[in-house]
Amino acid sequence: MKIKNMFDEKRPTVSFEVFPPKKDYPIETIYDTIESLKDLDPDFISVTYGAGGSTQNNTIEIASRIKNHYGIESIAHLTCISSSRETIRTTIETLKASGVENILALRGDIPEALVKSGFKPAYPHTVDLIEEIKKSRYFSIGGAAYPEGHVESLSRTSDIKYLKSKVDHGLDFLITQLFFDNRKFYQFKESLDLLDIKVPVIAGIFPVVNLRQINHVQALTGTRLPSKFSRIIDRYQDKPEALREAGIAYAVNQIIDLLSSGVDGIHLYTMNQPMNTRKIMEPITTIRKTLTQK
Repeated sequence: MKIKNMFDEKRPTVSFEVFPPKKDYPIETIYDTIESLKDLDPDFISVTYGAGGSTQNNTIEIASRIKNHYGIESIAHLTCISSSRETIRTTIETLKASGVENILALRGDIPEALVKSGFKPAYPHTVDLIEEIKKSRYFSIGGAAYPEGHVESLSRTSDIKYLKSKVDHGLDFLITQLFFDNRKFYQFKESLDLLDIKVPVIAGIFPVVNLRQINHVQALTGTRLPSKFSRIIDRYQDKPEALREAGIAYAVNQIIDLLSSGVDGIHLYTMNQPMNTRKIMEPITTIRKTLTQK
């Protein structure tokens, strides 16, 4: 099923993101994770692509298995900045042949070595990749959105204008980067309305359960920590189990507020940690059923 059609049911979607194991780990480890998540009944599971497309083949295999073996809809990430036209076109055809109907179109991080070498990318921007995928007339295409602005953008205004260009080129829905302040998400949605960007927007939620994650997330995304969340870190930074519980509770509260406000969907960045995901999903089970019944 194409993800764009899920929104016809007028209910919020709930989805998970997983990533292929690193090269030193057997691919079967990810299927243990999916086995532990499947009974939570996600609407779809997304599979990341890896830095520079480093797990490209595994991404295709995992997305195909989620769809064809587990009977759960999947969406495969596809990055383009360091890929040739032949590679992208082959990947698109392989996904199609595997029955995967959804692609998350991403530029991807620019490898520093390529910048220094003067490499000229075949697809310098996400819009170029979207145009290539659209040629197949087969996929539902999603894209990334940044409630607090992309770290490379000159301003939030320019970032949202580029997002509109991506939507105009054929995106069917958006999945946001993580955020910890729901007010930032609501302000972002208001900005989209001003530019008449009407596609569904799925809110990306990242449960922070340890200090290393917090430091990594901030360095990578530039996401700001609201004072409420900073107080949690300050209070429990030397108590790992308490910090984990507090991080999960914070994510649950974010989700309840978003669902109550009529969000199009919730996307949980699971970090391949099914137990944390289960602890987040359990408190919203009844809320989810109620919204589904509507």
